[in-house]
Amino acid sequence: MSSRKELIEKGKTVLGIEFGSTRIKAVLIDENHHSIASGDYEWENRLENGIWTYSLDDIWQGLRDSYQKLAFNVEESYGVTLKKIGAIGFSAMMHGYMAFDKNGELLVPFRTWRNGITGEASEALTEAFQYNIPQRWSIAHLYQAILNGEDHVKDIDFFTTLAGYIHWKLTGQKVLGIGDASGMFPIDPETKQYHAAMIQKFDLLVADKNYPWKLKDILPKILVAGENAGILTPEGAKLLDPSGNLEAGIPLCPPEGDAGTGMAATNSVAKRTGNVSAGTSVFAMVVLEKELKKVYPEIDLVTTPDGSLVGMVHANNCTSDLNAWVGLFREFAESFGMEVDMNQLFGTLYNKALEGDKDCGGLLSYGYLSGENITGVTEGRPLFVRSPESRFNLANFMRTHLYTSLGALKVGMDILLKEEHVQIDKILGHGGLFKTKGVGQGILAAAIDTPVSVMETAGEGGPWGMALLASYMLNKESDETLAHYLSEKVFAGNKGTSMDPDPEDVKGFETFIERYKKGIAIEKAALENLIV
Repeated sequence: MSSRKELIEKGKTVLGIEFGSTRIKAVLIDENHHSIASGDYEWENRLENGIWTYSLDDIWQGLRDSYQKLAFNVEESYGVTLKKIGAIGFSAMMHGYMAFDKNGELLVPFRTWRNGITGEASEALTEAFQYNIPQRWSIAHLYQAILNGEDHVKDIDFFTTLAGYIHWKLTGQKVLGIGDASGMFPIDPETKQYHAAMIQKFDLLVADKNYPWKLKDILPKILVAGENAGILTPEGAKLLDPSGNLEAGIPLCPPEGDAGTGMAATNSVAKRTGNVSAGTSVFAMVVLEKELKKVYPEIDLVTTPDGSLVGMVHANNCTSDLNAWVGLFREFAESFGMEVDMNQLFGTLYNKALEGDKDCGGLLSYGYLSGENITGVTEGRPLFVRSPESRFNLANFMRTHLYTSLGALKVGMDILLKEEHVQIDKILGHGGLFKTKGVGQGILAAAIDTPVSVMETAGEGGPWGMALLASYMLNKESDETLAHYLSEKVFAGNKGTSMDPDPEDVKGFETFIERYKKGIAIEKAALENLIV
């Protein structure tokens, strides 16, 4: 306790803050990369005028509140006021669209990754670049705004992601970590910069509009892990900590996306490694040895925080509908006067799923709170269906919702593993789906027919991963790679608990996924006929 107090007083700690879909979390780590304090703030995106968004007030209130709770945690636990920090890093949900004019004013409400409104732009850019440009990507949002004839486009001076926005306001630097930047516009793995030929193609596409900008001029500058990305300005310190206790001058590392922090948090930045982050959304990241043979709309090509090529399968929906059903069971229990511990409830229901039939007994569900690009569904319609012959019981019901949380992900992973024959030495799971020991882990292993490991640190998640990237910038040796730093200085001796796929589970999941793919027609019919 006394040594940690001294570390805090001397400013030897490192802070990571991540803006997730439902929670903003701040994590402070010590010199051994252990979390010593944290604070969080729950928030939700809202659907306004057909756009999934968070307001600027939401963003800054959430940032300040999560930091304030962390500072209180420090004072309560160690009896010291947090004033100095060795380094800070910010991360957030990738993609989306935040466009600003020359005065730094937001031109249109923040359009998050969750929106499925850029289909026309996505298809046109994929064709023009011969490179998959998903609807979530920032460049798709920009081009769709152009195709829509939106008036604000001519006034754009800068556009960026949520992490890039926070970093800019706290440091004055319009920069982005390469992993987050790779979700804005394609990256050339050789130069570790935006793909020059594609930049030229885009400028030619919009040349007739006579905008006063060129694309390269309004994109954030790219930095790789380990580079210094500026310092906390006095104005930035006040934004983060209105109490005035936090001192300016703290170095910041490049801001990153939640995919990059997931890779750092699971030691999955080396080639032939991968990780699956399963929460509100779910995505798999596999570090590739070479480029894919074909362009697949289901596979994004992004990068690690140090610039290696990554095949990413991103599904918009994972546990939200599953969590809603668990909430319904809580409401049921509470109506009988029972006090419900949510961790126990989740654990009980998840373990109940293991008693179910391997193929879920003929049940089917889609937890689509929002559209799902991988399966071609444009809007969300959560759906549960069964036939009169289905074996409808609690175990199969829970197993179905766990399977379907990974359904869209499996469709994409089957392309990487079965069509491109990508080799993976290890997959690590992290996020809420894996909190109940052995359940989500075993189901993911069955879905991708690959051993899955979960580390004790898996619950630390993205903000801890962001703190590791900030620590790497602060403490790395001159030529030390990120992969070496993580393997030798953070995860040495921590290989996690591995689980091999059960052959019967694999067979059952294959049966389920065929039902899932055929049933997409039902989901699309619900979209057409169930008017919100």
